[in-house]
Amino acid sequence: MTLRFGFTPCPNDAFAFHALVHRLVPEPFEVEAVLLDIEELNQRAADAELELSKLSFGAAAAAGDRYRLLRSGAALGRGVGPLVVARDAGSLAGVAAGRIAVPGRETTAFLLLRLAAPALGDVVELRYDRILPAVVAGEVDAGLIIHESRFTYREHGLVAAADLGEWWEGETGLPVPLAGIFARSDLEPELVDAAEAAIRASVEYAFANPEASRDYVRSLSHELSDEVCAAHIALYVNEHSVDIGDEGLAAIDRLLGRAAAAA
Repeated sequence: MTLRFGFTPCPNDAFAFHALVHRLVPEPFEVEAVLLDIEELNQRAADAELELSKLSFGAAAAAGDRYRLLRSGAALGRGVGPLVVARDAGSLAGVAAGRIAVPGRETTAFLLLRLAAPALGDVVELRYDRILPAVVAGEVDAGLIIHESRFTYREHGLVAAADLGEWWEGETGLPVPLAGIFARSDLEPELVDAAEAAIRASVEYAFANPEASRDYVRSLSHELSDEVCAAHIALYVNEHSVDIGDEGLAAIDRLLGRAAAAA
């Protein structure tokens, strides 16, 4: 049996799932990696196309009962939140009231932005890696950035107007839940359990053998420096990636509850 597993080509996912994709951990099935931007994965969840998929927690409600959350493989933690950047310093409310580029309306980043700054101006959806150039060029007044952009925005002469992770942690005292790994609900429970165990084993392998995935990470992130890749991995792959944990589950519940209340 082959399970299609959708995740991003970002360094953290390449690092975490390298062992799974390359059969370095026990798994009772073949894995076909489907590498897509997180918003593309969020959108594909509407048709439940993939058996396993990374999804933003901001898109979890829309996925409904088509998918169930697994405890391993998540991107969740402290100091990991998205940033709002602009050409000039300003308040979050001020820059968000202008023309702002976002990496997708179903991303957790956009959900956090809506919660922190309800009075948004003109929202422009762009793929995450096109946001910094759009801000620099003046096509938008501000940008909501995720992934490796948080490590490179200063190189573009931009400044941070807000750290939405800091805002969330200050509001709730909980880590920021960005995305998780979900299994399609029609899979047999035994297969879902095996998938969860294999994903956990892959993350544990990555921590035990941090250099093993270097070539795989580079092959998917060839435009990024080794330093940015290493910082990306160190930030987004942590103990919550092995197991979400009770605090992580509480953070997810709080986020989804806040989202429902704001809808």
